[in-house]
Amino acid sequence: MKQASQIINAVGDIYQWLQTELAKLNPSCCACGDCCDFEAFGHRLYVTTPELLYFCQFIKPPFKEMATGVCPYRVNGKCSVHPYRFAGCRIFSCKGMPEKENALCEQAISKFKALCDTYPIPYHYVDLKTGLQMLNKNHGFTIQH
Repeated sequence: MKQASQIINAVGDIYQWLQTELAKLNPSCCACGDCCDFEAFGHRLYVTTPELLYFCQFIKPPFKEMATGVCPYRVNGKCSVHPYRFAGCRIFSCKGMPEKENALCEQAISKFKALCDTYPIPYHYVDLKTGLQMLNKNHGFTIQH
């Protein structure tokens, strides 16, 4: 139980770090929810094992399946899991600066990889559709207590 809470706290710290770094970029996000339509922007959202562990700490199963290119947690055009959203959701802005966002994403991924080394858990970097399926199957996401 202690290891699980340490991982959850560490992911929360990474998200806090991201918030600070994103504030420096002065994002022009208007929280319109358009970025949740991945196909419209020609991209995919990738998530890591620590992020999935964090997500399932706050969002209870069954997890929504991703049937289209739109995040299943977009409800009425808005993110229904906003406080628990993944790093890619936090970083990407439809009006942002891709080069700076990509650099920040790489830094975040390095931090998530380091968590997997610190707390020996398997590292996965998968698209959201696969990540949600893995959560529903509880495949590879058991934290030893």
